Amino acid sequence: MAACYEEAGWQSINDGPRAEGREALAGVAGSYMEAFPDLKVSLDQLLTAGDSAFFVWTLTGTNTGPGGTGNAVRVSGIEVWKMGDSGLIASSQGYYDAATYEHQLLYGLGPAELTTQPTAPT
Repeated sequence: MAACYEEAGWQSINDGPRAEGREALAGVAGSYMEAFPDLKVSLDQLLTAGDSAFFVWTLTGTNTGPGGTGNAVRVSGIEVWKMGDSGLIASSQGYYDAATYEHQLLYGLGPAELTTQPTAPT
């Protein structure tokens, strides 16, 4: 994932602190991969406009990594990328429903969440 970013590229999730540079970005991705060994991130939709791209995604996985709850999660979000002159991502602002994610970590997916597939906006 980090190789998709410019050397000095950065990412911020839900207006939190920035992960700046490829090493920090790889650390963020690695923390999710450790927490969710079966992690999958699906591309739901990709739109472009000028030097921006909008990546709509769904993350699924089971929190069985070190200290995990053992619960499955499914959460969707969007990354708003600004592309650099190199064609790589210069900056990424990510957004997802953190309250739903935290609830699923503690209690798992409810019956509706187990059978409902996310749909991309039209």
